[in-house]
Amino acid sequence: MASILILGGTAWLGREIATQAVAAGHEVTCVARGESGDAPAGARFVQADRTQPGSLDAVSDQHWDNVIELAWNPTVVQTALDALADRASHWTLISSISVYDGDTGPGANESQALLSPDPEGDYGAQKVHAETNSAHALSDRPLIVRPGLIVGPGDPSDRFGYWPGRFALAADDGEPVLVPPTENAWAQFIEATDLAAFTLRAAVDARTGAVDATGQPIPLAEVLDASADAAGFSGERRTADAAWLEQNDVNYWAGPRSLPLWLPADMTGFARRDTTRFTSWGGTTRPLAESIERVLDDERTRALSRERRSGLSRHDELELLSREAAERHTP
Repeated sequence: MASILILGGTAWLGREIATQAVAAGHEVTCVARGESGDAPAGARFVQADRTQPGSLDAVSDQHWDNVIELAWNPTVVQTALDALADRASHWTLISSISVYDGDTGPGANESQALLSPDPEGDYGAQKVHAETNSAHALSDRPLIVRPGLIVGPGDPSDRFGYWPGRFALAADDGEPVLVPPTENAWAQFIEATDLAAFTLRAAVDARTGAVDATGQPIPLAEVLDASADAAGFSGERRTADAAWLEQNDVNYWAGPRSLPLWLPADMTGFARRDTTRFTSWGGTTRPLAESIERVLDDERTRALSRERRSGLSRHDELELLSREAAERHTP
């Protein structure tokens, strides 16, 4: 049994790590503001705002076998390092593949150059800053887990779930589905449950160094096919080319008015990273069909027609489909 301190542990991924750690018999403490919910049953919960002085006093009076940090805010990350770096036998930082500088094409791995660390930069630059400071404070002994796209039930980003959810909605209303071009397009992702299992195992095994934690690349067309099959959708999928979608303010990848997982054609490596280190360290991911079935069940529970953080509303999608059909038939 290990004593595990999770800096977080009440939101999506952190809660999954905490849940699995408790189930494995570890002594688990979660430190969080508590705005995302409580810690899972069996874990000790310490409510704290880590932007405030002394916020970690309640957990800095003992030695921890493992500390797992999920934050990226520079102040929050540094506060934890200052208070706990010498109180932990092993430290894990959950980072991101967004730390890499540019797109070097398919097969890139952990040796790729990183962005410049910047505590006031974008998400990727702040994650690099967290990695850099963690390595310095811990004498180059942290485990740096860099997930790709995280998917699964409860996903707050709504990216992956858009497709099985949208095909299910279209199966109900009998209308077409607007899809992006899929030639030479790929997707790469990992379920939160699989990522949590890998992180916990690597932490307890005292792994150190950086690892890209994500599944094998899958053609985007396969993801769409499997999503449609799971949803029982046999209707029309109408493909619009990239130029038309951009002209009509449809965005790439994520966020409002987007077609999630769709990437610009010149981003050939973003969803095709090498996973050799991840698999050699025991990382596994579940089959595509299983992930889609789990996500679709969650989508139905949360309501297929709900307002989403990523994707097109069904109203906007049908409007675009009508516009595309009218333009296509205009002499």
